[in-house]
Formats: sequence, C-alpha cells, structure tokens
Amino acid sequence: MSATGRESMPATSPSDLAGSLSEAAFVRLVSDATGEALAATGLLARALGDTPFQASVVRPFEDPDRTTETDITVAIGRTQPTADVTLTDRAAATAFETARELGTADPALALAGTIAAGAVDGTVAEAAEQAGLERRPGVAVPTADLADGLAHSTLFVAPFSGDADAARAALAALDISPDGSPSADDHRRLASLVALAVTEDAPSRAAEAVQRALCPATGGPFETVGGYADVLDAVARERPGTAVALALGHEAVREEALDAWRTHATRAHEAVSDATTGRYDGLFVARGDAMPTGTVARLFADFRAPEPVTLVVTDDRAAARATDGRDVSETMHAAADAVGGDAVGTGERARARFDASTADFIEAFREAV
Repeated sequence: MSATGRESMPATSPSDLAGSLSEAAFVRLVSDATGEALAATGLLARALGDTPFQASVVRPFEDPDRTTETDITVAIGRTQPTADVTLTDRAAATAFETARELGTADPALALAGTIAAGAVDGTVAEAAEQAGLERRPGVAVPTADLADGLAHSTLFVAPFSGDADAARAALAALDISPDGSPSADDHRRLASLVALAVTEDAPSRAAEAVQRALCPATGGPFETVGGYADVLDAVARERPGTAVALALGHEAVREEALDAWRTHATRAHEAVSDATTGRYDGLFVARGDAMPTGTVARLFADFRAPEPVTLVVTDDRAAARATDGRDVSETMHAAADAVGGDAVGTGERARARFDASTADFIEAFREAV
C-alpha cells in the first residue's frame, strides 16, 4: 500500500504557531528534502532563540520518527501523522511570518526558500526589499565564477548546462571574463543569452520558469539569493546533515554545500541529456539510470516536456510533476498502488518507489493519468 502522503494534516496560522513555539520547552523540526522546506526549517530554528530544538532533513520514504520527547513537532514540506503542525503550502513564507512574530527572521533565507519553491511570495519579496536586498541585472548563480554558476545551475536547462567548458566558451563569445568583475551591461547580455538559450525549441512555460533565474537579488551567504535557493535545494537532496547546518547559518559548511550543489547539478543535467523519452497523450516520460528524479522531473517539466504531466523513472524510483494545476500526487498513488509500491507527495509533485518492472509502472501511471 502507498505510504503516507494523502492525509489531511493539521495546519496553523503564523501567529498561532509562534505562540506554540514560544511556549515549548523542546521543539522538533522535520524537513522534507527540498530547498523550500529546508529554508523554512532554518527560519523557524533561528527564531527559537534559547529554546532547545532538533532539526532534520528526511528524504522521501525515510522514517522521520525519533524517540526524543518534544513539546511540539513541526513537519515542513511533508505530511507526518505524528506531527503537531504541518507546513506544506507556502512553507517558507509561513515560516518567515512565524519567525517575524518571534522576533528574528532572515529575509534572504525566506526569499531563497520561495524561489526554491518556484514562485516568489509577495510578502517575503516586500520584506526583502525593505531589508535592503537589491536586484541587479544578470543570472542567479551562487558563485563568483560565472562559468561554474552557469554550468551547475539547476534553475534552468541550457546547451551549456553541466559543462563548465561550454559555459566558458559561451562567456568568451560575449567577451565576459568568467571570474572577473562583470559590468551591469555584461550581466544584461548574459541574462539575454540565458533567456534565449533556455527558451529556444522549448515549451512556452520555459519563458516563465526561467524568470526566477534572471535579475537576481543579492544578499545572503552566496553571490545571489537565487543561487542560494539553488544550493539549498541541491544540498537538501544530497547531504541532509550539511543542509541543516547551512539553513542554520553556519558559514563553515559553505564550500561543502557548493560541492553538493555541483554534484547534484552534474547528475541532474547528465540525466536530462541521456534519458530515453516518450510522449503520450498528456504525458511525457523520461527513463534512465540512477538519478535525482525530483530535480530531473522539474527540469523536464519546466524546460523540455511538451505535455502537462512529466514522469521520470529509474529501475525502482519515479518522480512526477504537473504544470497544469492537476493533483499529480493522486495519480502517483494510484500507480504505486497498482504495482504494490509506495508513493508520497502533494499537489503538483510526487514520488514513488516500486519493485515492479519499469514498463509495468509506466503503464500503471498512464492508466491513472
């Protein structure tokens, strides 16, 4: 039977959550392995002040339960039957508003969290602007080395994605030094290059999806807030322990987090390039070997898939994304149930694991779409 993921879990307002947290003697924060959930976890943890807490990032299908006694458990970006509070929709924005109620809120981390979620929250954007986070022309990357940033960004898919040498060649064609001090005009020309490269022969939604990578805000521990978002999402999936430390603001893990980001991006872009793809009525399927299925599904859905539902499948794992507003989690649960597998997810995204053949799982998903 499918794993937890369809339950309607308790939610709460920022003011109510702030009140509960302020009264707690010990708090447990359980984050899904996504950039938004990680940012929300960091926002709440930093706002707790002297209150003891336990924070963890739990990948899909891992057991989130611990034996530690707590006054309140907050599940973030995921459902959990034992949680007292669940933050799913607008997790980073809700955590930011809660943290402000408690007196300490980092607008750069909150903005990065909403960027990682795919849509900047208006309340967070306004707070970031008031805090002095300025936008500049160019592309959102976490590193000063532009070639490194362009090659390893998972905010878009371009011809140079996953290939630092190709990124350097693209910069050289614009007469931009990859590790120099680009002018505002250099940044504008680079943004134009990325926008054109990403949208050429791509579905119409790519033009909207790439916007979160353009005209980035500056602030936080990386070169841009959008780059911060990209690193948060990658490190949450690759190295949960490092992810928690990064969200808590520990500068010592910055380089380790960037290494995780490069590793994740390289795996994701190689999978996008090498996948075997198929198109059905309303469904785009990409098959390949072991890969970060969640990130690959997002990249295909935003920048490659000609259909509104994308399914990425390996030998025993799958991820799905919908771009037309449908609840693809119900589809994934139905497909997993049909082959005796497990599924988790909410709304437009879902994951599954299974022991059946890949072909059988794809067929079950096709029937459920």
